[in-house]
Amino acid sequence: MTISAARVVEGNLIATGIETVIVASRFNGFIVEKLVEGALDALVRHGADASKQTVLWVPGAWEIPLAAQAAIAKKLSVPSGRATAGGSFGVVAVGCVIRGSTGHYEHVAGEVQKGIAQVSWQTGVPVGNGVLTVESLEQAIERAGTKMGNKGAEAALAVVEMVNVLKF
Repeated sequence: MTISAARVVEGNLIATGIETVIVASRFNGFIVEKLVEGALDALVRHGADASKQTVLWVPGAWEIPLAAQAAIAKKLSVPSGRATAGGSFGVVAVGCVIRGSTGHYEHVAGEVQKGIAQVSWQTGVPVGNGVLTVESLEQAIERAGTKMGNKGAEAALAVVEMVNVLKF
């Protein structure tokens, strides 16, 4: 059997009708603001209505998974806490964790990444991961809109694609 004979499902990057909550960390805010701007710009450029996007600020990256879970629960308003296929809602998580001189970085970075994935798996709602885990301020700046692109925009577009994939 060849791929051409199979039914192929792919998402697209058309954001018309899609609503998001962008959960953003205040810690390292000067970087995170650029990630939020990139996410909003990408959503609007792909057809989303800016007035249907919400930015939810939290103290730090550690708080992102809980806020994402709460945003999903509020949006869905269903007792099961699980999305049904075909929804037009997603969450974009953006933050910045920069390695310091202690082991704190490993704990925060790893748990935030796991928490974001777990929220998406448990709720069935796409959660784009735009949380930077970097070695230096220079790496963060590169990923917030300079030579490495804007990871907030990439996370937003991943949400758009997944929302559309889940409509199959």
